[in-house]
Amino acid sequence: MLCCASEISRDDDFRGQLANGKLILNRLTTMLTSSLLLFASVTMAEAAENVDGDPQALHRIAAAVSARRIEADIGTLVGFGTRHTLSDTTSSVRGIGAARRWIKAEFEKISADCGGCLAIQYQREVIEGERRIPDPTEVVNVVAIQKGTQQPNRYVVMSADIDSRVSDPMDFQSDSPGANDNASGMAGVLEAARVLSKYRFPGSIAYAALSGEEQGLFGGRIMAGIAKREGWFVEAVLNNDMIGNIAGINNIVDNHSARVFSEGTRVVETQEEARIRRFSGGEVDSPSRNLARYIDLMADRYIPNLDVMMIYRLDRFGRGGHHRPFNEAGYPGVRIMETNEHYHRQHQDIRVEDGIEYGDVLEGVNFDYAAKLTALNAVTLASLAWAPGPPTDVSIEGAVSPHTTLKWRRGEDAASYKVYWRLTTSPVWTTSREVGDVAQYTLENVVIDNYFFGVTALSASGFESPVVFPGPAGSFQSASDANTND
Repeated sequence: MLCCASEISRDDDFRGQLANGKLILNRLTTMLTSSLLLFASVTMAEAAENVDGDPQALHRIAAAVSARRIEADIGTLVGFGTRHTLSDTTSSVRGIGAARRWIKAEFEKISADCGGCLAIQYQREVIEGERRIPDPTEVVNVVAIQKGTQQPNRYVVMSADIDSRVSDPMDFQSDSPGANDNASGMAGVLEAARVLSKYRFPGSIAYAALSGEEQGLFGGRIMAGIAKREGWFVEAVLNNDMIGNIAGINNIVDNHSARVFSEGTRVVETQEEARIRRFSGGEVDSPSRNLARYIDLMADRYIPNLDVMMIYRLDRFGRGGHHRPFNEAGYPGVRIMETNEHYHRQHQDIRVEDGIEYGDVLEGVNFDYAAKLTALNAVTLASLAWAPGPPTDVSIEGAVSPHTTLKWRRGEDAASYKVYWRLTTSPVWTTSREVGDVAQYTLENVVIDNYFFGVTALSASGFESPVVFPGPAGSFQSASDANTND
């Protein structure tokens, strides 16, 4: 009995020691896990709290864009068969309804990964009586908004189209994969959201999946209308429409250039504003045009082996895109796209005819190129959202004088300002001078007649707004927007 009792006692001691050991091990594991989680959370918090930004972060943002994720997203969108605006909205596997629900679910995943940093919404409107939408049809956008920490009402927007079509714009039954037009742009919007949601910005970023483009640019009209009604200050709209093709109908294969289309004179310009522009210039200095110059600069600085071709036209000859409704609402907006289009792969029934393959299929997309243009969007959005808003009330004086004086309203979010000038025949800004935190500056012995001029705002860490040309022609706010936001 004593022997057995002793054995039982030793066994109990051993079990107690083992239990204590496990407890200690569990506590050590918990402490280590907590420490790792704390380290990870601190690291993520440091990135998330980086509201002022770091110019070197733009290189990291460009490098973070994944061609493989873009390829996967394009494949998923193609897999819905057709995304025609009039196609099925109830199926879970085919049609535009399934596509937009999947896009919303992807935005929700991205938001979950960043702690709920995206506000995701449907924008809906019933359209009818139109040439390509004769019967009542609900056109639905999916928009994810990453709210700014300091100027939440200042928006920069990246948009693309959900919908696709074949040869007959009213054919909503046939397979219409829309791999390049415009699953490439839509995948770019999702990827930009994944990358940029890891950071926080003073200004807001909107990631927009727009519908109804092929039927009449209705999704853009819906979103621009909401922005107007809610009083958004829309600083920039980057519309991505076909960013994945490198082999053109002209037999040119080119993966190192892209086009940016921008209107020259605001379509909302008043007669009085036109009169001022006639005497002071500004035909090539609309906010959209200076936004295009900004994108060109971002490509030069941050995207290896990419040259931006600025096209001084609203869009391709006689054609349209989803930036146009924003321009028509008075907002700065541009179209970003491939340089060499292949028309056999646009708006075509899938077929082989006379030995020529037609159709917008997955094989026509270069995913590395789509990633390159997505990276251009991402660094542009980040730079704009980290920078102060563009200067307002910019004016100029200097007639019959050897000197030129620029004046502007100082903004609370700007640390300093920079003045620019260039020859009137130069497509880009060539000369600049940082002038400090002031509301006006005189360029001595720089004659106003010989140059075009502009002003930018800079953050404390060096992020810079687009150039603002003096007067209403160059203002990033139309007269109605200025009144709304005062």
